[in-house]
Amino acid sequence: MRLALQAIAEELRRLKNAGVKTVAVSDASVTALRATVARRQGTADKISDPSPAAAIKPSVAAATLAPKFPSPPPPAAQLPPPPTVALPDGDKRTRWDALQALVQNDATCRAHVRPGRKVVLGVGDLDAKIMFVGEAPGAEEEIQGEPFVGPAGQLLTKMILGMGLKRAEVYIGNIMNWRPQLPTVEGRDQVGNRPPIEEELRYCLPYLRAQIEVVNPALLVALGSTAAQGLLGFKSFKALGDVRGRWHEFGGKPLMITYHPSYILREPTNRKKRMIWDDLLKVMERAELPISEKQRGFFLEK
Repeated sequence: MRLALQAIAEELRRLKNAGVKTVAVSDASVTALRATVARRQGTADKISDPSPAAAIKPSVAAATLAPKFPSPPPPAAQLPPPPTVALPDGDKRTRWDALQALVQNDATCRAHVRPGRKVVLGVGDLDAKIMFVGEAPGAEEEIQGEPFVGPAGQLLTKMILGMGLKRAEVYIGNIMNWRPQLPTVEGRDQVGNRPPIEEELRYCLPYLRAQIEVVNPALLVALGSTAAQGLLGFKSFKALGDVRGRWHEFGGKPLMITYHPSYILREPTNRKKRMIWDDLLKVMERAELPISEKQRGFFLEK
């Protein structure tokens, strides 16, 4: 329960940083939460709720609306120390293959992946100039074992095409190698995602550093607030707008911070698209990619 509440708080904080001002919550969800809290406090019979769900006896509401979840994974604070990653000598492919084997056989990573799902490492050109970094795999990613293949990933692919590149010509990864878990009803898949917390990001960062070491890109692009915090330092900024659109540094590499593609999916306006595109134009200039007048005019309000 503590982990789930912490995940909700982190997600609300992320939405706030992205400019979301309201979140819809159903009466059933509110009732379930109240019933669960009251049950834990031994006061379920004292719940007073004017909503239609209040007609259900609290004990029934707690059982029906707040189903019993399996025990969540150990709190992230109990994670072991971050791994020390030592790669063998050799060419990039040899070193990346060795890194992939390390990640896939990491006991902690494997312990946080549900049965039938996959640990996820980055993909793309090992000689790429540009490396995109997100926060963690989602539902589609943990099934396919590849980052950014869901709706947000499909939008990222379109952004890359807009830059005059193919997806296979860049490198795409996440800080996290597993999808952060939420409690689920037995026999059902996890619904929704939660942002990783600090301890989880710290554990996986050595594997991201190793990917940067192998690929040796000219520059990095952090996608979203959580990825930016993982690279710049936790609690290093309050809102993403404080740091996006400007050059920073991570591991000796220039780092541009922009919004996550999901920021557009929630509200696909030209204004929001242009905000991200302005950041990507700076990336293209730094990477010395050709920029046409048409590209410079993308998503400008008419």
